[in-house]
Amino acid sequence: PEIGVNDVLIKIIKTSICGTDLHIYKWDDWAQKTIKTPMTIGHEYVGEIVDMGSGVKNLKTGDRVTGEGHIACGHCRNCRRGKLHVCENTLGVGVNRDGAFAEYLSLPAENVVKLDPRIPDEIASIMDPFGNATHTALSFPLIGEDVLITGAGLIGSMATAICRFAGARYVVVSDLSDYRLEIARKMGATLTVNPSKGESIRQAVEKLGMRGFDVGLEMSGSPAAFREMIDNMYNGSKISLLG
Repeated sequence: PEIGVNDVLIKIIKTSICGTDLHIYKWDDWAQKTIKTPMTIGHEYVGEIVDMGSGVKNLKTGDRVTGEGHIACGHCRNCRRGKLHVCENTLGVGVNRDGAFAEYLSLPAENVVKLDPRIPDEIASIMDPFGNATHTALSFPLIGEDVLITGAGLIGSMATAICRFAGARYVVVSDLSDYRLEIARKMGATLTVNPSKGESIRQAVEKLGMRGFDVGLEMSGSPAAFREMIDNMYNGSKISLLG
């Protein structure tokens, strides 16, 4: 791909597969409405800078990098007041413009993240979902708090580890998959709940001697899970939605 004056050209080393990529692969209703073909998909990756525009500063060829996959326009009202994460004209890498399932990727330099050499490629290539888990989990102070996570997919399980690392007291995780719940336990979940087996979050609350949860992280996208979360939150609690 061609690069502009403020872009870098990244030679892809490794990529990871996101749930978004699976939606596109299956060509579901969302994909059919969103993806303009032809399109090179993929937005989780690690690579090496091999070329850059004349306006790029603080980066150099040979740098090992990954990148933020949402490209802001820089001109809309939100961008002009520093809220690039809610840009009105956001373009998603691998969704609205060609992505990382290729040999090379062109990306604005401001979206590029230089990587610590101690981070292996396999971990570096999942910085995108790890960032989602981190920002969601750290939306609120966690030291000594009791946390409920509904949804034990990749991001929910990573959020489990982040919550424990950040000092949460109890972390309870619910999901319909025993396989996913086993991963959540390995990531530090205090208790896991599988509603499909007749288990309930209320039972977990009672077992741990709690009044309710201080922080809720909704990672499933399930209305039923969200309702059960609300029913088990403590007074003055906080909820962050990702699913």
